[in-house]
Amino acid sequence: MSDAKAKPATSLEKSAKARRKFLQSAGLTAAFAALPLLGFIPVVNGATPRLRPPGALNEKDFLSSCIKCGQCVQVCPVQAIKLADISDGFGIGVPHIDARDQACDFSCDAVQCILACPTGALVYDKPAFLDVRAGARLAAAPILKAKEHDAEPTLNLKERIGVARLSRPESCLAVQGKGFRGQTRGPAFKGKMRYMTVDRWKPIPVRDHPYELELCDLCVRECPLKNAIELRPLKGADGVERLTPTILEPCVGCGVCEMVCPVEPTCIEIEAQAVWKA
Repeated sequence: MSDAKAKPATSLEKSAKARRKFLQSAGLTAAFAALPLLGFIPVVNGATPRLRPPGALNEKDFLSSCIKCGQCVQVCPVQAIKLADISDGFGIGVPHIDARDQACDFSCDAVQCILACPTGALVYDKPAFLDVRAGARLAAAPILKAKEHDAEPTLNLKERIGVARLSRPESCLAVQGKGFRGQTRGPAFKGKMRYMTVDRWKPIPVRDHPYELELCDLCVRECPLKNAIELRPLKGADGVERLTPTILEPCVGCGVCEMVCPVEPTCIEIEAQAVWKA
């Protein structure tokens, strides 16, 4: 081909720029079109239910009532409540608790997150027109150990947010007849908790409160509620009787047992939004 018929370099450059611009525009268009679908990611992936703050309505009602204002986050004395990220789809920005990282230990006494909620997504008393799931209602107001000797020792909670479960009994130190010494969860753990022997009103880092236990009973010892969990004798398949953490009806699903368990991965977990089954 002669030079006279050759396509000018400027035309080739313009064509290349046009193609790049088109591809960029197409990519952005596809990205914006896909954004609404992010809300379906948890549904498609079968996302595990989130542990909601105390007093949360049933999940559907909670998601439609919560305005993601973050007031519950601001008032929590141990920073147990977090706002969900984009992986939660329609639940992005909605408060939840990751008990293994930081449980609700009720160190506010009055459940400040409920008092701070402006919409009724967190409530002491659910409106009569809203359903109560079978097994979610507590048989009696839970007794807070820190208030046991007060004139009013109970928490004004009517429903549980989950239920603890011994998920890996074979790994439980109590079941093995073993004790525990040192910092549960190690020196790097940032979780906090109220210790009555230290200060009723000032939660401290768990790592600052080491233990010296002949038999590990951390889940029972540190549970903030009376009679929610205890060590009970249980005969195993080998015929040997061992003490086993046993979850009882007053359990509200606060997550302290999961947070303080020294075993990795934890052998006791909270089933979020689970109900009591006798």
